Amino acid sequence: MPLDQCGCPRGVTGEVLLPKDQLALAGREKRRKGKTVTVVIGLNPIASDLGALLGQLKSGCAAGGTINDGRIEIQGDHRERAVSILQDFGYPAKLSGG
Repeated sequence: MPLDQCGCPRGVTGEVLLPKDQLALAGREKRRKGKTVTVVIGLNPIASDLGALLGQLKSGCAAGGTINDGRIEIQGDHRERAVSILQDFGYPAKLSGG
């Protein structure tokens, strides 16, 4: 199909970028007042539907979340669950940080 009609996930350069080709890293960050946030990085925001992934992660972790600067942020420490959900969608996901 012509590029403008194709529904394949593509990166900025126009090449096909499948979930199996994007390494997702799930880490945690401390925020003000000691709050912990799970952060998922490494996903291409153009080739991945970050909004749909955020919805699945929020539902699976039973927590709130947002997309900030191309990163998915989930309230609380849900790294293991986030990795499991991402792997179910075909992303090679790993834990990051300590």
